[in-house]
Amino acid sequence: MRREVYDYWIRFVDQNEQTGSKRWPVLYDAVSSVGSAVVIIFLIFSFAFRAVGVIGNSMLPTLRDSDWLAVTSINFNIKRNDIVIITQPNDLNEPLVKRVIGLSGDVVDINFETHEVFINGQRLDEPFINSPTAVSSDVEFPLTVPKGHLFVMGDNRNSSLDSRSSIVGFIDERYVLGVAKARLYPFGDFKLK
Repeated sequence: MRREVYDYWIRFVDQNEQTGSKRWPVLYDAVSSVGSAVVIIFLIFSFAFRAVGVIGNSMLPTLRDSDWLAVTSINFNIKRNDIVIITQPNDLNEPLVKRVIGLSGDVVDINFETHEVFINGQRLDEPFINSPTAVSSDVEFPLTVPKGHLFVMGDNRNSSLDSRSSIVGFIDERYVLGVAKARLYPFGDFKLK
């Protein structure tokens, strides 16, 4: 009986040593893969992209309060209709998320009676807005966007504090943190319109 227990114990230890020695490389590979993925994601979001949260509803219906965006923060060219993150100091003391309407040198005109926005005499097609532009502020139109600046507005035109107000005014391009490229959250709707 003792011999049988001894033989059983030896077989048990041998099996565990063999099985255990096979588990470590698999476990090491799994940990190494996860660790590498975390480092790569960290590097991408540290240097190429930033994650930025949306505060407020000034960009409805395109963006909602608490959406998260992937924003490219290096080597970006700002184009009309881009959604940008603005860090220019303002009375709100918070970054702004707005759509670029006018670029440096553009003449911007808004007819608040017909709800039309014109850039350099051409009426803009704006399928992304929540409602027609009906609310003005203290800025007089038409106006010319100064060199190195942008004219921005929210997609929720009648509930957006933007370049139509002297509180925000023209945006110095040096204060553009980046251009939004994709929606990170909520999941499933990554595309920006």
